Formats: sequence, structure tokens, C-alpha cells
Amino acid sequence: MTNPLLANFDTAPFSKIKPEHFLPAIKTAIVEAANEINTITNNHDTPTFENTIEALEFSGQRLDRITAILYNLNSAETNPAIQEATQVAAPLLAEHANDIILNEKLFDRIKKVYEHRNTLALSPEEKTLLDKKFKSFKRNGALLAKDAQQKLRKIDKELSELKLLFSKNVLADTQAFSLQITDEKKLKGLPEAALESALKLSQEKHKEGWTFTLDFPSYHAIVTYADDRELRKKMAIAYKQRGFQHNENNNEELVKKIALLRLERAKLLGYQTHAEYVLEERMAEKPQKVMEFLDQLYEKALPAAKKEFKKLQDFAAQNGIADLQIWDAAYFTEKLKKQEFDIDDKLTKPYFQLDKVVEGVFEVAQKLFDLNFIKTSDIDVYHEEVEVYKVSDNNNRFISYLYLDFYPRTGKRAGAWMTSYKNQWKKDAKDSRPHISIVCNFNRPTDTKPSLLTFREVTTLFHEFGHSLHGMLADTVYPSLSGTNVYWDFVELPSQIMENWAYERETLNLFAKHYENDTAIPISYIRKIKEAANFMEGLATIRQLSFGYLDMAWHHQKDFSRIEKVDLFEQEAMKHTLLYPQVPNTCMSTAFSHIFSGGYSSGYYSYKWAEVLDADAFELFLEKGIFDKKTAQSFKENILEKGGSEKPMKLYKKFRGRAPKMEALLKRAGLTKKIN
Repeated sequence: MTNPLLANFDTAPFSKIKPEHFLPAIKTAIVEAANEINTITNNHDTPTFENTIEALEFSGQRLDRITAILYNLNSAETNPAIQEATQVAAPLLAEHANDIILNEKLFDRIKKVYEHRNTLALSPEEKTLLDKKFKSFKRNGALLAKDAQQKLRKIDKELSELKLLFSKNVLADTQAFSLQITDEKKLKGLPEAALESALKLSQEKHKEGWTFTLDFPSYHAIVTYADDRELRKKMAIAYKQRGFQHNENNNEELVKKIALLRLERAKLLGYQTHAEYVLEERMAEKPQKVMEFLDQLYEKALPAAKKEFKKLQDFAAQNGIADLQIWDAAYFTEKLKKQEFDIDDKLTKPYFQLDKVVEGVFEVAQKLFDLNFIKTSDIDVYHEEVEVYKVSDNNNRFISYLYLDFYPRTGKRAGAWMTSYKNQWKKDAKDSRPHISIVCNFNRPTDTKPSLLTFREVTTLFHEFGHSLHGMLADTVYPSLSGTNVYWDFVELPSQIMENWAYERETLNLFAKHYENDTAIPISYIRKIKEAANFMEGLATIRQLSFGYLDMAWHHQKDFSRIEKVDLFEQEAMKHTLLYPQVPNTCMSTAFSHIFSGGYSSGYYSYKWAEVLDADAFELFLEKGIFDKKTAQSFKENILEKGGSEKPMKLYKKFRGRAPKMEALLKRAGLTKKIN
């Protein structure tokens, strides 16, 4: 049987790939990659940047492509066979990675090039690559004794398996829950589109009434609009119990094991904590700096958050709820926003048809960066709902392929993310362009309505599109420095700055048209959206900071011996940020995928960190004009194209002319005004 994953291909041949193709292909590609490493180490010539560093950088490319397809499918279109393939592949890949990183002959060659770095005529990107390769080996055990290296191998193998199991359990709990309602009276307050979707789901499952799930559109509709408080409570608790139930998907022991193994690994490498290890290669540099940053924002946001919470409590009391709970938060926030600004999602959703928003996002990219998007049916996809666009510039130069996957379904994890099926790189006079994907979970079209977005979902799409621009516009030589391969506390700048455009009148006028009659969104709505942008910002900031504190509690911990119950540890870490009463038998850590199965361990603070960067950066656009070509060109050339080819702060200063200032964020969030 011919394995399509081992054939030469440009775009992924999804329709030809079967789950059973992955393991044979990965095993073959591992052998191929190992042979490429042997070619480097068996070279008797003096180690040079070209025959060692560059050769290492371009080794294992087939393996990288195959694993990218596997892991992306495991997130967006998984099934038991793919999950099993991923679980079996993970330790093989971890072992292969360690075979490289702990290869003495290879490290010896890298070290020799590194020691002579000051005598080499290297470009800034080449210097970055050399520094990154050397540090990567050093930080992953190349200098350890043999027995310590073996221990490291064992830890890495176990971590790779545990992280996958964590994700699998969260997905299983998410998809196991469904809420069937047969009494229509219980559904009072829900938008018509949410009811249609729930009715359609019941019909597909051959059930009576309406079916709701923990997929975000369904979950969000209940907790935000359902007048039935018990319904909101049931949905909110189910969401907060993922990975924390007495079933086979329980993640409590996994959380402790992952955190403990990360600590053991860090200590093995000479660091006191996992956070200390991680942050050495971040803009923040040290855990103390992260804690100072979180504390500084906490001090600014807490007074505003307390005032907002009291206001919400009073409003709920006026509406018959004396004990405001977490499952009341979104509901009364939406009601109060409606009262204060005369605006809510029900009013604005008809103007945010998904197809039109996508067109609007594309037009923003055209105005800023001269990008054009042409839908194509020539590219293979992994699901019939996925759309592919060929992206080019005004000179008709091919830039990228962009995959769009918008609707929830079985086998697709919750949330929204950008990912890559192929990085950008340059070699042998060829500029190999990237293949980027945006994956979301928006409301499906119904029999009577197209997919309509809340304004929050509009900003989500702009956010992920910002990440995709970072990937699509990459213009570096080396794949490991391309696109979003940057410090984790810098990666959110392109995504978060894009959200700003969604609030601007010039942008909304491009796409916000009523789905029934194509009338433009009223100027009064735009003004109110802008005015409401900071609504409950203090509470939102404290909530985000609570996640950062929890992340640091798990990963800047030196001793796990006394941690028995995950929920109690979590409560202690977050207690100073909690304004709502604690909900018994719930836990966030057991479904906190960002830090336990994603790349954000010791890095969740970076969302707020990047807000400082994006607020400061967008101020320049506001000064010059939000579609000012010169400013956009500078952002493209200094941030989007450069990837991780230079230090983030150096790139930022090239764009902004100075270091970022926190004042821009505080001003935008309205926190200074609320405190004074």
C-alpha cells in the first residue's frame, strides 16, 4: 500500500490519509531524520554554520509535516483511531527529540560553532538561530551526566503521553454532556438562533425537544440568556466539572503528575522551578518579574472590579437575586449592559453574519497589507465544511494558503485557535510559503438564518486572524524562526492588536450589514459598542489575572508533597482574585488545557502582557490613522515578517521607536478613570 504521507506533497492530501497511515509514516520519517543527523555528525570537515547549524535546521522536515497533520487533526477532526495513533506516536517522537538533543557528537559540533560565533560574519537571523540551537541543547540536557540524561528521557516521554491524555479526557467530558429540554417554558430568554440550533441537534440525535451541549455557542447561549436560573447553574457547573468528575476522564492525578514531572525536569536541568526554566526564554525573563507584573495590574484593577461587582450585585438584587453566583455573571452582565448602553448581542448579531465578517477581515488585510483572498476548491480538506483561500499580494505573488474551519462537531475540541500545516522558509533560492489554518466553534447556519456572531465572536475571529497574519506574512530563512515561532509572551501581539480594528467605525462599516436587508449597522450601535468596550473591564481583568496566578502557582512551586487535593490548591492560589462565591465540587485546573496540554505553562500571563504591547502599538495607528499604509508597512516589516528572527523587544522598538508603556492599556481599559 502506498502511504500518502510518504509521498511528495505540497498541501496535505487529506482525502487520501487514513489513521493507519500515521504510525508507519512517522516511524519511516524518524529513521530518515536520524540518518540526516548522522550525516551531520559523520562529517569530518570542521564544523561550520552551514554544515552543522543550517543542516540541523533543515533536517527532519518530512517528519515535521507528518506530525503537524496528525496533531492538527487530533484537535480539529479526531476519532478513536487518530487518538490512538497520537498516543502511540507521542513517546516515539519524544524519544527521537531526545536522541537529537542528547547526541554528544552533534552537540560538540554545535558548541564549536557557538564558541567561534564572534569570528563569523553572521546575519542577525543566523545569530539568532545559532544562539537558539545552542541554548536548546543546553537547556534540554546536553550537559547532563548519562544517568541524568536517561532520567530526562523518561520524564519527557511520560509528559508527552500525559499531556495528550489530559486533552483526550477534557474532550471526552465536554462531549459526554448534553442537556435535553422538552418544556419550552424553560427556554425563555434564549435567542431564536440558539433555539433553532438546539432543536436541529435534537432532531439529528432523534430526541424530543431541544438539546444543548458544552460546545461554546450552546453553552454561551444558556449562561448568557436563559431566564431559568437552574438551567444556567446546571450548564455552568457541568462546564466547571470537566476533568473533575468521578469517571475515567478525571484529570486530578494527571494535573499533579504533569506539574511534578515539570518540576523534576527543571531541577534536573539546574533550575529551582519549571517557571524559572520556561521564563529564561521569554520577554519576562524571571518569575519575579511576572509576579510583579500580575500584582501591578491586580492593584490597578481590583478597586474597579469591586465597584463593578457591587453594581452587579445590586442590579441582580433588584431583579430578585439576593445571592449573586457565577452562573448569574454573564446573564446579569448582559442585562445591565443592555440597560446602560441600550445594546446587547440580540441587537447586534443580525449585523454580524459570519460570511460578511470574514469578508470584512479580508478587506482589513487588503487595506493594511495589500493581501487578496480567493476561495479555491482545488485544495484537499479534512472535512467538507472547511474552506480554503489562496492568498496573494497586489503583485499577484503567492503568499499562503488559508484554511477556515468554523463550526463545532463531534471530534473537534472547544475553543478557537490558529495553527500551521507548513511553515515558511527559504532554501536554494526557493521561498516555500506557509499553509495556515483558523479553527473556531461558531453557531452553524440554521434552516432560516445564516451563522450570526456575537460581537465577542467577531473579536475572536479578528484575534485568530491576527495570528494567521503572523504565519502567512512570514519572511524568514529558517522554519524554526518563522511566523508564530516567537517567545510565547510576544506571540499574542499580532492577534490582540487585530481585535482593536473590530471596534472602529471605519472597519464595521465594511461588513456589519443586516443579514435580511443588507442595511448598514446604525452609527448609534457602533458608538454604543465602543462605549461598552470597557464595560466590566475591572472584573474581566481580575478574571484573567486569576488564571495567570493559578498558572504560576502550579509552575513556580518548589514542593508538591503536601498538595493532596487539586481543587483546594487551586482555591488557595486564586482566593485573592475571587469575588463570586466558591462553587463546591468544581475545578478549573482539570480542564485548563492552555497550561496542561498546550504551550502556556508559566506563560498564561502573556495574554495581559501582550495587551500592554497591543494597546501601546495600536495607539500609533490611532495617531496616524487605522489604515495608514506607512504604519501598517512598518508593523508588517518589523513584527509580522520577522517571526522570531530577532529578540522581541528589539523588533518592537524598531516598530514603535521605544519600549511599550503600560499606560496605554490602563487608558484603553478605563482603569485609571475608574480608580481616581
